Amino acid sequence: MDKEITDYSLKRPSAELVGYLTYLTPQRIQIFGRTELGLFEQLSSDLRYENLAKVMVQEVPCLIITRGLPIPQEFVRLAEDRGIPLLASDRSTTQLYYLLIRFLANRLAPSTLVHGVLVDVFGIGVLITGDSGIGKSETALELIRGGHLLVADDAVEVQRVDEENLHGRAPQSIKHLLEVRGLGILDVTKLFGAGAVRDEKEIHLLVELEEWKEGKYYDRLGLDPPQTLTILGIPIPKVTIPVRPGRQLASIIEVAVMQNRLRSKRM
Repeated sequence: MDKEITDYSLKRPSAELVGYLTYLTPQRIQIFGRTELGLFEQLSSDLRYENLAKVMVQEVPCLIITRGLPIPQEFVRLAEDRGIPLLASDRSTTQLYYLLIRFLANRLAPSTLVHGVLVDVFGIGVLITGDSGIGKSETALELIRGGHLLVADDAVEVQRVDEENLHGRAPQSIKHLLEVRGLGILDVTKLFGAGAVRDEKEIHLLVELEEWKEGKYYDRLGLDPPQTLTILGIPIPKVTIPVRPGRQLASIIEVAVMQNRLRSKRM
């Protein structure tokens, strides 16, 4: 099976089985349930193979028969001739549709890798970014000690799950690990328990840490319009926090989260 699935949508080709091919979408997984097989069985023996051959073209990534229904020989023959994986499921068509859509939408969603740390602060997903050595992991450690949750450190896999939402997770190789200079790589679950981590979190706020620059303007009154940064086509609220000795970054981020939550409620 070397077929590639590139579209998370599914197709139930009822109209196509009776010759209406205007909206044939062969790049999608084709689902055949009782309705489709019922239509197929009503066709004459001559039309069965002819019409099915127009649906089961080589571009079809796979075809699934639901409800454990018997598979007609025409399906088997065309699948073998054209190299189309022919699968069967005992699930109902509706159940299978729901499960496949969720699975494929997640696996095929646009994604990117962001250098930063993702933490869950008061239930809000905060993506902390900044230059290497600025203190992202150390800040995350302080947040974890304060009862917040680590999602990913150093590298965050960001995925666009729909038109409005981004989710982040850690690559499997560094899941639940936190690198702190001077201490090395820490296993957060062993130090703070399984309740100190989570596998995935929606990203609500981006916090950029940068070195304090004398003479640079920083918002001191909270009157500047909110900043955003666009990731995978979705704008994320952004806060820039200048870093200098003595600043309690974890506390500042907690307040930034609360402030962002208040702004969201007003909108």
